[in-house]
Amino acid sequence: MRSYINEALKGTCSEFSHPKMLPPSEVPSKSKVVWEKFSHQSKFQRKLYHYGTFPQHFSWGVSSSAYQTEGGWNADGKGASIWDTFTHKPSSSIPDKANGDVACDSYHRLKEDLYMLRALKVKSYRFSLSWSRIFPNGLRTSLNQKGVDYYNRLIDGLLADNITPMVTLYYWDLPQALQNNGGWYNVGMIDIFNDFCDFCFATFGDRVKFWMTFNQPYTIAWSGYGLGQIPPNVKNPGTAPFKVAHNLIKAHAKAYHTYDDKYRRSQGGLVSIALNGDWFEPKDVNVPREVVAADRALQFQLGWFAHPIFKNGDYPDAMKWQVGNKSELQGLSESRLPVFSDEEKRFIQGTADMFCLNHYTTKIASHATLRLSPKSYEYDRDLTEDEEKDSPTTAISNQRAVAWGLRRLLNWIKEEYGDPQIYITENGVAIDTKTTVDDTDRVFYFKTYIDEALKAHSLDGVKVKGYIASSLMDSFEWLNGYKVGFGLHHVEFTKPNRPRTPKRSAHYYYHVIKDNGFPLPDDERVLYGEFPKGFNWSTASASYQVRRAATCVLLDSLELFLKN
Repeated sequence: MRSYINEALKGTCSEFSHPKMLPPSEVPSKSKVVWEKFSHQSKFQRKLYHYGTFPQHFSWGVSSSAYQTEGGWNADGKGASIWDTFTHKPSSSIPDKANGDVACDSYHRLKEDLYMLRALKVKSYRFSLSWSRIFPNGLRTSLNQKGVDYYNRLIDGLLADNITPMVTLYYWDLPQALQNNGGWYNVGMIDIFNDFCDFCFATFGDRVKFWMTFNQPYTIAWSGYGLGQIPPNVKNPGTAPFKVAHNLIKAHAKAYHTYDDKYRRSQGGLVSIALNGDWFEPKDVNVPREVVAADRALQFQLGWFAHPIFKNGDYPDAMKWQVGNKSELQGLSESRLPVFSDEEKRFIQGTADMFCLNHYTTKIASHATLRLSPKSYEYDRDLTEDEEKDSPTTAISNQRAVAWGLRRLLNWIKEEYGDPQIYITENGVAIDTKTTVDDTDRVFYFKTYIDEALKAHSLDGVKVKGYIASSLMDSFEWLNGYKVGFGLHHVEFTKPNRPRTPKRSAHYYYHVIKDNGFPLPDDERVLYGEFPKGFNWSTASASYQVRRAATCVLLDSLELFLKN
């Protein structure tokens, strides 16, 4: 098939369209083996439960983010972030005009948060730093020591309880003062972000050994600058997401090298980036172009950032091909997808010490020939997405609970990016907050998703090193306000002291951590031995069954006799 396609495409691609790249009708990696291995499984096979445990030093944790939980939006000198600005607008479309002004009030209730973490017996806690709490206007010259003191108390409290801090440097809450100068569309943000990271490495790095530069840069670029759904609410789907992603990748690489050059030798920490990835299953695995469409969906989402960082310093061929050809057909003189110089590629390649994955759901991908106008990252992909309709719905639309997709995605990452160590840095399910503590659906979600991670580790040899449940407690859930929650703990937001109550899922997760997975229960173990002497072995029948069988044999014989 490969030779046929190559021959068919000879002479049809201009230099603008990257003729040396693989055409979009081929899966450009070893990752094809993942679909070959798993996509022919029956529903029964993919839902089989696997008993076993993770390695001794497996990292179990929970997560949160600053804007969602801290509150204290203007306390002790904190500056405004783009989420403060967005949620304070009268035109906000968030249910009940909700915001994160108080949220879980973690800024004032640190002791309660630490108590919950101790009770869960987690080994790690992933949280983010509020940039505008540390630098109110985004620059070092505006340093707010009270913000630094808060994070010092948090980090020291975690270490006192033998909990490893996993710190995200940027989780969507850009200081508004920096957005006023263009935000991530401005190339100057690369140096500004690096200065913030440099300060954090120097200030907290003696105790923090696990860093993530960005949380879900895909969401920043596409939802923030393409769809305009989240701050800064820029709706420019044709060019802005690519420009912003370009800056984010370079900003990440620069921060990584800053740590590498100045702090790694003395601090001995690790640096990565938290990327989000859905699994994409082909609509029909027996149709090659549908498998290609599924791979293309992965390349456009996860590969957009993972390919430059974990592979060769450049965007996936599928992206370069698709965006390049669409741009040419749109009459543009150059591709809307920016180009890295050779020097930049070398600078970006390899700038992660482990693979950090946020994963929530699985989609069904199908090939489609999409429009040229208006220009859009979405139409560049030439595919459609659908829900996996055999799986349970959740409180967030288009985010069904499809546990088996996690195992396939982990295997795809192993094949695509050279078998890296993988930390699942977010995984969880949204449930309507009217369900307070009896969240049995979440228990089932964790049981099945964690088991798929165990399968990937134990059966497939994927280097899964940690699992971070999302999230520690119900919090401000972005565009959904307080209508849904991911929390292991219920928070009573109507009460000033924000009381926290563990849910059924918290108790369940505690036992998973305690058991380090799912050890085989006694009633499932295979027993070997012999019955006592004189044990009566026999067989059985029923008269009606025997008579009927004999009658059938007699009639068959009579019919055969009459024919002859």
